[in-house]
Amino acid sequence: MRERTELEDRLGSIARLERELDDAITLVELGEAEGDTETEQEGVSLLKVIKAEGDRRQVETLLSGEADGNDTYVEVHSGAGGTESCDWARMLARMYSRWGERRKYSVEIIEETSGEEAGIKSCTLLIKGHNAHGWLKTESGVHRLVRISPFDSNARRHTSFASVWVYPVVDDRINVDINESDCRVDTYRASGAGGQHVNKTDSAVRITHVPTGIVVACQSERSQHKNRATAWNMLRARLYERELEIREAAANKVAESKTEIGWGHQLRSYVLQPYQMVKDLRTGVVSGTPDDVLDGDLDEFLEASLAQRVYGGGPDSVEDVD
Repeated sequence: MRERTELEDRLGSIARLERELDDAITLVELGEAEGDTETEQEGVSLLKVIKAEGDRRQVETLLSGEADGNDTYVEVHSGAGGTESCDWARMLARMYSRWGERRKYSVEIIEETSGEEAGIKSCTLLIKGHNAHGWLKTESGVHRLVRISPFDSNARRHTSFASVWVYPVVDDRINVDINESDCRVDTYRASGAGGQHVNKTDSAVRITHVPTGIVVACQSERSQHKNRATAWNMLRARLYERELEIREAAANKVAESKTEIGWGHQLRSYVLQPYQMVKDLRTGVVSGTPDDVLDGDLDEFLEASLAQRVYGGGPDSVEDVD
């Protein structure tokens, strides 16, 4: 049913664009023939709308991967920079949450570990929506922030790092076999504001897959059984994503994007001081409004990275920003 709905949407949009294009051309020709500038401009305006819609649909054709249509997990981990990086990780988690809300996706916090002074050490988001994983799959990597630190009394400029890891939710169409003897399951008390139940029982669950070293955790539910079930689903998703990466690496002979969270490995830089800029170091896409980007306006970066992944290529010369 989901595939049928998707195909009907695609076919319907093509038919609608054809009708609107014919109407727009008719308006322009009619305006030119009768010297009616207003009618001609109406047709031109409609053509611009059609072009924007066509561009958006063209980008969606890039989302043809095996799991692109699935929901997705987004993990954010703070890196080099202490409290400053924990705050940066919190800002990144908010950025992806706001991006999901802009697209009318459902966003849930599966796990969150607070920083010692501010921000978060790690966070796992579950973003539910059509093509959620397809849109975000190129966001895995290290993100760098440059700003005047609000935690520095001397108002010095600080550089912070955080890593993002994106992997799809594995649905019933995909079978992932896990040998439970290869896994270590730990329970612990959930972190949070407290209450009648939270922090009083070992409801949080952490699963370690020993052969690969993959670790997942869930503490969003009060029930240990529900957290355990969610954690197993997350582990299946991580193992599936790992298999996809192995296939892609073998086909494209590219290194995995999950590297050290620090200098020399970042895929995007966000500069708030002394000037305002966000620059993607893979595609060369630049935005002069970092506040909008941090508020979830990511589509320009996502579209460029998807196109690069499918068609190859990149910026002729990409220089890092201070």
